[in-house]
Amino acid sequence: MQLIFKGEDILNVPNSISFYRLIAFPVILVMALMGYEQLFVILLCINLVSDIADGYIARKFKLVTRFGAALDNLADIGTYILALYGIFAFRWTDIQSHAWFLYLFLAVFVISYIVAFIKFGKIPGLHLYSAVSAGYIQGTFFFVLFAWEFNQWFFYIAIGWGIIAYVEKILVLLKLNDIKPGVKGLYWMLRDRQNEK
Repeated sequence: MQLIFKGEDILNVPNSISFYRLIAFPVILVMALMGYEQLFVILLCINLVSDIADGYIARKFKLVTRFGAALDNLADIGTYILALYGIFAFRWTDIQSHAWFLYLFLAVFVISYIVAFIKFGKIPGLHLYSAVSAGYIQGTFFFVLFAWEFNQWFFYIAIGWGIIAYVEKILVLLKLNDIKPGVKGLYWMLRDRQNEK
């Protein structure tokens, strides 16, 4: 069975995984709101692992689509919201004295979406190498935070790399003419433009 959207076959495994992450969002949120920390962490970790899986499958089997990138990005936003809520709800005493750095990351994160919306009128379906690796590091930090304890140096690495990644995303968005999948990062974009001259 094929489902075509704007010339793309969107009914595939990575898009199905991203869709699962979206529909899991309210369930995981309810677990957090009800104070079921263990269930919240387990379900959120499944979301984090499935985020790695959908991206890998999409790239490995050449199933990358604009629709899938946007769907994955929406699921990523949901996962960020859940992780942040979990930190505030269950681990805020550990993070509180370092919260300024988390707020800085959130400001850059939000600005990247504002820039995309102002320039393109939609959420950015970019998956730059820096942002993908930041997601992996932050997911690992989240797991360590809940499975063991708060680690200050790991916190600063995870959040610091996230800040760098989203600053790069802003710069890429400012230079792009259209949001498209397959953009690796600012270096590759500038190199390709130089080679075209």
